[in-house]
Amino acid sequence: MFSSIAPLARLNPFYAPHFQLVQDGVRKRAEPAEAPTTRRSLAAASAAEEYSCEYGSLKFYALCGVGGVLSCGLTHTAVVPLDLVKCRMQVDPQKYKSIFNGFSVTVKEDGVRGLAKGWAPTFIGYSMQGLCKFGFYEVFKILYGNLLGEENAYLWRTSLYLAASASAEFFADIALAPMEAAKVRIQTQPGYANTLRQAVPKMFGEEGIWAFYKGVAPLWMRQIPYTMMKFACFERTVEALYKYVVPKPRSECTKAEQLVVTFIAGYIAGVFCAIVSHPADSVVSVLNKEKGSSASQVLMRLGFKGVWKGLFARIIMIGTLTALQWFIYDSVKVYFRLPRPPPPEMPESLKKKLGLTE
Repeated sequence: MFSSIAPLARLNPFYAPHFQLVQDGVRKRAEPAEAPTTRRSLAAASAAEEYSCEYGSLKFYALCGVGGVLSCGLTHTAVVPLDLVKCRMQVDPQKYKSIFNGFSVTVKEDGVRGLAKGWAPTFIGYSMQGLCKFGFYEVFKILYGNLLGEENAYLWRTSLYLAASASAEFFADIALAPMEAAKVRIQTQPGYANTLRQAVPKMFGEEGIWAFYKGVAPLWMRQIPYTMMKFACFERTVEALYKYVVPKPRSECTKAEQLVVTFIAGYIAGVFCAIVSHPADSVVSVLNKEKGSSASQVLMRLGFKGVWKGLFARIIMIGTLTALQWFIYDSVKVYFRLPRPPPPEMPESLKKKLGLTE
C-alpha cells in the first residue's frame, strides 16, 4: 500500500505549478517539474554508496518502522524507574516530594524491584507507538512534500515537518493508549496490580474496553505537540548544525560524525518537547489513576502550578530519551543501508526566481 502512495501523489494537480513567473511579467507554462531535490541528491549519492532499497518504497517504510520500534521501545523501557517516580510525583505530590525523595520512598516500600513496575506495558506500548510514529512520519513527509511540490516543500519545510509528525502521532497514540493506561495503573495505584497480566483483565472487568482508551484524547493533547516539536525541532536543528557549527559538509562527514550530530540535535529537541508536553502529561497520569474523572476536571483541579509538577524529572528523561531515540533510529538506517536524505537545500528553480543565481 505504502509503495503506491508516492507515485499517486505525484500525479495530483498540486505536485508542480502549472505556471511560473518569468521576466517582463509574462506568464508561461512550466515544463514538467524535475524530481524533488531529495530524490536527485540520493540518486547522485547512489553512485558512491549502494542503498538496500529505494527511498519511499515499501521496504524503506517497513525498516523505518523497525527503527521506530527499537528507538522508542528500548529507550522508554530503560527509563521506567525515572518515569515511575515522575508519575507518582504527579499524582501524589505530598508523598513524593522530589525526584530523590521519590526514589527513596519507592525503594523503601517496594524494594529495588519496585522501580521496574510497569516495564512490560511500557515496552509493548512504546514499541507500537514507535512503529507508527517513525514509520508514518516518513510516509506523510514524502506524501505532503509531493503534494506541495519541490519549491513549496522547501519554503514551507517546517510546516511540512509539523503536519507530517502530527498526522503520524495521531495513529501512534491509538496504538499506545491501552498499554499507557495499564502502565499508569500499575505504577500509581499501590496494590492494584503488579504485572500486565494482572492489570489487563482487572481493568476490562471494571470498565470494559473504555478503560484502555479513555486516556487517548489527553494522549493526543500530550503527544501530538510533543511529536511536532520533536520532529520539526530536530530537522531544523540538524540543518542549522551542518550550516553553522559542523566545519565541513555532511557529505564529507563519516557515519560516526553524522550520528554525533543526530544525538546533539535530538537532545536539543527533547528539552523543548518536555516543556511543551508536560502539562498534558500530568493530566494523563492523574486521569488514568482515577475513575470517572474527565481531562477538564483534572486540569482545573491541578491548576497552573500542579500541571508543572515533576517537570525537571521529565526534562532529564525526555531530553535523554529523545536524543537516544534519534541516535538509534539513524543507526538503524545506517545499519540497513537506507537512504538518508541530507538537509534540504534551495532548489535551483527557486534560486533563479529569487535572483540568487546569475
